[in-house]
Amino acid sequence: MTFNDLGLRSQVVKAVTDMGFEQPTPIQQEAIPHLLKSKSDFVGLAQTGTGKTAAFGLPLVNRITESRKFPTGLIICPTRELCLQIAKDIGNYAKHEKAASVEAVYGGSDIQRQIKNIKRGVSIIVATPGRLCDLIKRKAVKLDEVEVVVLDEADEMLNMGFKEDLDFILSATPEEKSTWLFSATMPKEVARIGKTYMTDPLEVSIGNKNEGNANIDHIYFAVKERDRYVALKRLIDFNPKIFGLVFCRTRRETQQVAEKLGKEGYSAEALHGDLSQAQRDRVMNLFRNRSIQLLVATDVAARGIDVDDITHVINYNLPDEVENYTHRSGRTARAGNTGESLVLINTREKYKIKQIEKIIKQEFTFAEIPPAEAICAVQLESMIDKVKATKVNEAEIAPFIPHILEDLEELSKEEVIKKFVSAEFNRFLDYYKKAGDLNAKPSDRPGDDRGSKRRGRREGTDENKQRFFVSLGEKDGLNPGGLLRVICDATGLKSNTIGRIDIMPAFSFFDADKTDVDKILSQVKGAEFEGKTMNIEKTENKSAKGRKGRGGGGRSRGNDRRSGGRDRRGGSGSSRRRR
Repeated sequence: MTFNDLGLRSQVVKAVTDMGFEQPTPIQQEAIPHLLKSKSDFVGLAQTGTGKTAAFGLPLVNRITESRKFPTGLIICPTRELCLQIAKDIGNYAKHEKAASVEAVYGGSDIQRQIKNIKRGVSIIVATPGRLCDLIKRKAVKLDEVEVVVLDEADEMLNMGFKEDLDFILSATPEEKSTWLFSATMPKEVARIGKTYMTDPLEVSIGNKNEGNANIDHIYFAVKERDRYVALKRLIDFNPKIFGLVFCRTRRETQQVAEKLGKEGYSAEALHGDLSQAQRDRVMNLFRNRSIQLLVATDVAARGIDVDDITHVINYNLPDEVENYTHRSGRTARAGNTGESLVLINTREKYKIKQIEKIIKQEFTFAEIPPAEAICAVQLESMIDKVKATKVNEAEIAPFIPHILEDLEELSKEEVIKKFVSAEFNRFLDYYKKAGDLNAKPSDRPGDDRGSKRRGRREGTDENKQRFFVSLGEKDGLNPGGLLRVICDATGLKSNTIGRIDIMPAFSFFDADKTDVDKILSQVKGAEFEGKTMNIEKTENKSAKGRKGRGGGGRSRGNDRRSGGRDRRGGSGSSRRRR
C-alpha cells in the first residue's frame, strides 16, 4: 500500500513523497482513510515512533482547500518541544497547499508575536494548554469555526495537571466537531477523556493497548543505590557508538547527572523544564545534529523528541508512573530500526519490572553490569575501528613523513602499533584497573526465574582453568554449543577440556585449561561466527574461583573514582567526544 491508496489529495501525497516516505505505517493505514471519510470521533493507539503525527496531520491538512481567517484545526499537546515538532511536520505536509497555514502556540515565547500571526489568519493551531488558555482569555484567538480537535499525548497532559485547561479549551470549541485522540498508552485517565469529550469514537489499536515496540530489547541491571551513577558510566562505556537518551525522575537530578557526565568528559547535555526556551532549543539542535551523544532528560521535556536513529534509552530511574516507560523506550527503535532500553534498579525495585512487563506485554532480560575487561576490550576495538576508518590527507602529511619515519626507524611495526595504541588507551586502562564489580551480590539481587539468560555449562571451580572473555553474546546468536564448536574447530581441542560457559546478552565468558591458553588466543581470536568476528581476551582473574556463576564478575572491589579528573579518560577510543 502507498499513500496514493489512502485517498489523500495529490498535493498532500507529493509533500509526503518529498519527505522521503513511500509506504504508510500501520497506524496511518488504519487511521487516514477513516479520518478522510468520517466525521466521527476517533482514538488511535500505537507505540511512540510509529507515525502518529502523520496519521492525524495528513487528513487534517487534506481538509483545507481554501484560506480561512479562523482556524479549522486545533492540535493540543503537552510540551513546547512536541508543539514545535508537530507544527514543523504539519508545515511540511502542507507545503504544496497554498491555502493551508499553521501556527505554533506555546509558553516561553513572545505572546504578542503569536497573537499577531493568528490575527493574520491561520488554518491550524498547534498549542500547549497553558498558552492557549491565556490567548482565549485575552480573546486573541477564536475557536468557533474549529472542525477538528486533536488531543496528542493526552495521558501526559493529564499527568501534568492540564485537566482544567482542557475543559476550558474544549468548552470554547463548537459542539459539532470531531475529536481525535492519539496516544502510545491508554491508562484509565485517558479512557475517561474519551468518555467525557467524545461520542462513540472508533478505536484503532496497533498492537495491544500500551504494548511496547517489538524491535526494542528491554534489559535491566540490579545495583546498589550508591552505585547507580557509576553503573550508568559503565553502560555508556560499553556502548562506544551510543546515541541515546538518559531519563531521570526530577529536574534537579537531570541537571546533576548531565553536569557530572560533562565534567568527566562525556558528551552530554540536560533537557528539563527549568531551562529557558532558548536553552532548550540549543540543546535539542545539538542532539538532532548529533553534536552530543547523550541527552539527559525528564519525561515531560523529552516529549516531542523526534529523532529516528537513537540507539539506546537508559532509565537512570524508572518513572513514577509505570505507563510512562512505554513513552521512554519508544524513543529508540523508530522508523523500523532496532534499539535497547536499559534500566537501572536497586534491589528493592524488582516489582516495578514485573508491572512494566504486564503493561508492555514483553519480558525484560536481566543482565550484569559489564566487567572492566569487557569494557576495555570493546573500547579498544572501537578505537582501532576509528583508526582504520581515518582518512589520510596525503598532500598535507607528506612533508612530515620522512622525519616521522626517521624518528621511528628503530622501532618494529609491532612496537609502533603498541606505543600508539598505549598512548591513547593507557588512561582508559588505568581507570578500569581498579574498577570493582558493581552488580548486586546474589543474596541482594531480586529474584528472577529467567535469570540473566546466561547458560552455565559447569558450576564447579578449578584452579587449573583460565577465564576468557568473548566479544559476542546472545544478541549475536551465540549459544554454548556454538561457542564450543568455534573453539574446538579452531584449536582441535576436545570439548571436555572446556569448562564453564556463560553467555550474556552482549558478551560471553568461558573457562579452559591453562595449558591451552596460547593455542586458544592464537587460533580462536579473530574467528568468524555467523559473519561476526570473535574477539577473545584473557581475564585477569583465575577461572571460576569466587565467581559463583556470575559470568566473570568476581573481581575484587576497588575505588571506582577517577584519580585524575577529566583528563584521566577519553581519547579516540573513548565513548566521549571532546568539546
